[in-house]
Amino acid sequence: QVQLVESGGGLVQAGGSLRLSCAASGTIFSINVMDWFRQAPGKQRELVAAITGDGITTYADSVKGRFTISRDNVKNTVYLQMNSLKPEDTAVYYCNADIRSGPQYGFMLYWGEGTLVTVSS
Repeated sequence: QVQLVESGGGLVQAGGSLRLSCAASGTIFSINVMDWFRQAPGKQRELVAAITGDGITTYADSVKGRFTISRDNVKNTVYLQMNSLKPEDTAVYYCNADIRSGPQYGFMLYWGEGTLVTVSS
């Protein structure tokens, strides 16, 4: 069984910073892409940033230049450094990852439970 656990959310003033972490645990053979999504009240879940196993990153236009995604392949952890936060960044942030539990298995997509980020104006 594989679990993803996010941490680092909280309340911050506009212009401030937060660092989110998401640690994968359980039976893990390899991890492919790791992503951060977010869902604001009344809105659809949207992709914020993604990172491949080789470190190639992509970002939503709304966060480019402000957010940085990174990963530690030894710790099976993905991070999201969020700077210059805006009230419109307020949302529940979810991580997901494509994880293979053994060489005989294919990749499966796992989601964390989410962590709330609130940016006050």
